[in-house]
Amino acid sequence: ILKKKKNTENYLDKVPVVCRDLDWTQNNDFVTIKQKNDGFYDKLAQRLMNTPKTSNIHLDEFGSYVWMSIDGDRTVYEIAEKLKAKFGEEAEPLIPRLVEFLKTLTEVKYVAIK
Repeated sequence: ILKKKKNTENYLDKVPVVCRDLDWTQNNDFVTIKQKNDGFYDKLAQRLMNTPKTSNIHLDEFGSYVWMSIDGDRTVYEIAEKLKAKFGEEAEPLIPRLVEFLKTLTEVKYVAIK
């Protein structure tokens, strides 16, 4: 009988990195990510329904702060500590919220986790 290997990696020890080919801007304390719509279905929608070639994804106060904290060296735990220091109780539930946000950024390929 084969034993299933237990995953002992801790997500809080991971280091998020912003994808290089991503275009984004910072205006005051808010970040806007420019999403290029250049897939097959995007181009089809652009022709048929006049949808934009680029979408602007506006991050809220927390998301923008997390985004600006991602430097390729800080771990998820260190980013959580920064969030807690800046926002305090307002950021709670901090860890589940941060992990979910980073997983979403990873799924849409805005961020890679190393």
